[in-house]
Amino acid sequence: MKASQLQETVQAEATNWFHSLEPVVPHDMVGLWKGDGHPSGHPLDGVLENLHWFGKRFHPDMRADALLFEGEPGRLIPVDPKFFPIRLANRFAVFGRSALGWNLFQHIRSRVRATGTTATLQMRMDHNVMTAAMGYDRQPITDYFRRIDGNQVAGMMVVERPETVLLQTYQSGSPRVPVKEPILKTPDGRYIIVRGRLWRRRTRVCPRKSGNVSYWS
Repeated sequence: MKASQLQETVQAEATNWFHSLEPVVPHDMVGLWKGDGHPSGHPLDGVLENLHWFGKRFHPDMRADALLFEGEPGRLIPVDPKFFPIRLANRFAVFGRSALGWNLFQHIRSRVRATGTTATLQMRMDHNVMTAAMGYDRQPITDYFRRIDGNQVAGMMVVERPETVLLQTYQSGSPRVPVKEPILKTPDGRYIIVRGRLWRRRTRVCPRKSGNVSYWS
């Protein structure tokens, strides 16, 4: 099977699986979501993961941080998608999956940081079903969402002209939250409460940092 035929087959299988899931409403998406990529025959498969992509954050006003990346331990960095035209991103996808790509992204991340929200969450029609979808402000991209279970959703990034899809899944209640945004914090700093949930500070060994890093779970 030729590479193009294999890509079309994987794209079709990913789309069929996504459309078999139940829809979700925008208000159920409000909060922080940890994303994971899945092979879907798209040129960008694996690129975001290599760049330490974290996921998305949806606000009560239905605005969204479309691209969140891991920064220093306990911090998330919103990146503005407008700096990465989709055709250019597809063209340099192989570089984006490399160690050099990750190194370059580390150096330019602060320059492409978003100064505000970068997308809008709303109900849209997808395959004759109304479901939550996120439209990017300055990109021809829509992310559609379907429910997997109580705390997991699937996301299908649909790129227009020509139409291609990138499949991802998201987990709510991520163990990493920005430590600078606690609502309540115990005097010893070991626990915080964010949106009604109790989180405990933990540490783990991080070889890349040559020491321990802190996170919340």
